[in-house]
Amino acid sequence: MTKRGKPSNGNDGTPLPSAQLLEYFSAQLAASRVDGGADAAQEIMFDAWETEDPRKRAAMARKALELSPDCADAYVLLADETAKTVEEAVELYAKGVAAGERALGPAAFVEDVGMFWGLLETRPYMRARLGLAVTLWEAGRAEEAITHAGDMLRLNPNDNQGVRYIVLNWLQRAGRDAEADSLLRRYKDDGGTEWAWSGALAAFRRHGGARAAARKALARAIEANSHVAPYLLKRKRLPRRLPEYVDMGGKDEAAAYVDATAATWGATPGALEWLASTLDAAASEGRAAKPGK
Repeated sequence: MTKRGKPSNGNDGTPLPSAQLLEYFSAQLAASRVDGGADAAQEIMFDAWETEDPRKRAAMARKALELSPDCADAYVLLADETAKTVEEAVELYAKGVAAGERALGPAAFVEDVGMFWGLLETRPYMRARLGLAVTLWEAGRAEEAITHAGDMLRLNPNDNQGVRYIVLNWLQRAGRDAEADSLLRRYKDDGGTEWAWSGALAAFRRHGGARAAARKALARAIEANSHVAPYLLKRKRLPRRLPEYVDMGGKDEAAAYVDATAATWGATPGALEWLASTLDAAASEGRAAKPGK
């Protein structure tokens, strides 16, 4: 006999778990299997990035997706290496973003705002979203690209991925100068090549070349990296292949900057002429200051 309300297993009288407890433990077991699949999938992706054979890398990414459809990095690799059209790349990156959202869960986009990328589990999502933004821009979908990039800066204001440099150029290219100026102010302590030179362009677009503010901005840009101007003015040819890594303030960084922003400078009426005349005037003054030269 057992006490009323306490079911027995029929053998030794030990109470059986309630239906709610069974449901809870089943859910926990299912979650552990999902988490294990996700961890295994991510490990495969770490190995894939170190694999030289591109066909093997793609096969490994597909295997990762079999283990976990929420493996955002697998979609990133497939978009990078297997997409034959920009539209196909957009689709794969978008799947990666959706996978990252599922993996993180909705709470992360409320509780972890401002800490993305700093939290390791957010990085696959951020990689997928940056790929999506860049590919949308290449596809001519500028508004969507800028929206994605801007939201990435909201999630990760520390901007470990350098999104601000990309979106600043896009904003200027799209003629959204007020937003570009706001972004420049937001990261006003950035004294690097990209920020200084795009800041000079912003000052010219805002004031024209005759104003002291524009001249000072250009002087800061030249001080940050003097190699940019010859590339922009085509007085020096860009390298055929851009380096994977660049030296701060060096020729490689200048070439990378000009490769990304030459169209924006060229689309700004009078900007290149202003740059050329400023440099030529400075050179003339320098020669005049040296007797016999």
